[in-house]
Amino acid sequence: MDLAVIALTFGAIFVVELPDKTFIAALVLSTRYRPFPVWVGVGLAFGIQCLIAVTVGKAVSFLPTDLVHGIAGAIFLVGAVMLLREAPKADAGEKATEAEYEGKSTTSRTGWSAVLASFLVLFAAEWGDLSQLLTISLVGKYGEPVSVFIGAWAALLAVSGLAIVAGRVLLRHVRLATIHYVGAGVCLLLAGVTVVELLT
Repeated sequence: MDLAVIALTFGAIFVVELPDKTFIAALVLSTRYRPFPVWVGVGLAFGIQCLIAVTVGKAVSFLPTDLVHGIAGAIFLVGAVMLLREAPKADAGEKATEAEYEGKSTTSRTGWSAVLASFLVLFAAEWGDLSQLLTISLVGKYGEPVSVFIGAWAALLAVSGLAIVAGRVLLRHVRLATIHYVGAGVCLLLAGVTVVELLT
């Protein structure tokens, strides 16, 4: 287990997921159901998705190193472009995302049914998003699946926990567009580091 890889993964996934629909979904679900069951359900969904992403990343790591680093660099660059393109419309899109998830959580639930509802909503919504692609890339790049899994899952748990506990307050003080730009900067930095490693 590599603490540096855990920290790097946590930072990258946290910044990329903070402006994502994951944050809004957890926020909306926590207004419908009790917060702790929402966090448990969302956390279980993220855990399974991280496990699958890490498994795919480990399979990718058997490819030639230069190819893996090239693909990882390209994914980081694509992630930066996606975040930069979405940034200008992120604040306007927040309301639409809230309405989408409010429609998916119309009935009141408690206990295990709230856990299951939260699990299903997030599990269905998050396939193939940027955090999964970054998780795959980080495993391929560093060859540390356990460390990447810990960092990615911890970041997703932190983002969803933050949304549940203080989402409304955060959205009043920090624009989603700003968080998109920060996330794009992190992706560009990772892409740059990967290119330098390829060339040296």
